Amino acid sequence: MAVLGATWVLLAGCGSTPADAGQEPAGVAPSATTAPAWTLAAPIRIDGVRTTDGGRSLVVDAEVPDGARDCVRSLRGELDTVEHGTVYVKVTYETPSLDRASGCTDTQQVTATVQLREPLGSRKVMVNSMDVYTPVGAEHSPVLRQCGENGCDPTPPQCTSSSYRQAVNDTDIPEHTSWEERGCDDTWLVLDLSTRMGPACGDPGDGCPSSSVAQRWFYQAEPSGWQPAATNGDAGCTGIHKILPELPEHLCASLPQLARR
Repeated sequence: MAVLGATWVLLAGCGSTPADAGQEPAGVAPSATTAPAWTLAAPIRIDGVRTTDGGRSLVVDAEVPDGARDCVRSLRGELDTVEHGTVYVKVTYETPSLDRASGCTDTQQVTATVQLREPLGSRKVMVNSMDVYTPVGAEHSPVLRQCGENGCDPTPPQCTSSSYRQAVNDTDIPEHTSWEERGCDDTWLVLDLSTRMGPACGDPGDGCPSSSVAQRWFYQAEPSGWQPAATNGDAGCTGIHKILPELPEHLCASLPQLARR
């Protein structure tokens, strides 16, 4: 939705009405002018966070609007609070990009610096109450590591329900997908995933038809959790061993054929 800027109207002086009332004074445009309104906003996306000055400052890389005219002003990085081992920061700026007439339809990369009261140390950083970063486990220090859906310290892969949920969350499949374990050990996990398709339905038996699409995923254990390695719906080991020859026989020998759709 476009945000209209303030409209300034030139008014005639008070007192008696001049003889040429109704006519525009000389030099005044016959129509009011408009200008895009500047609005406080947060970055479109946070691209990374790194420390500088011995950890006493944070540099936040962000994506903001851009265009033929000025699209960003008053870019600021501020320390909000520090609590429970997390440093909360805010990155804001003013922009007219909500008004299509502003021409701010492109994007640009900017950096905002946040001064800390003391070195970051091992604490996490949360930007605008959304993106979380941590120096722990960062491979390219001083660039911080971005945390995922499973937090900054995901549970090591295990043959447990919570660990299976992490595997499903890290798989490129629709939400509300259920799973059935087909095999698990310290290195490999096999799950059959079923996603309900069709019209939105209520309780079973309400007469609303539905169907499910099933896929079989094979996961390999990594330090960050179960990582998708391959998918194959064939019975037994023949099909999956063409893709993952290292998969142990005991995890695929009894696999049933998935229904083909």
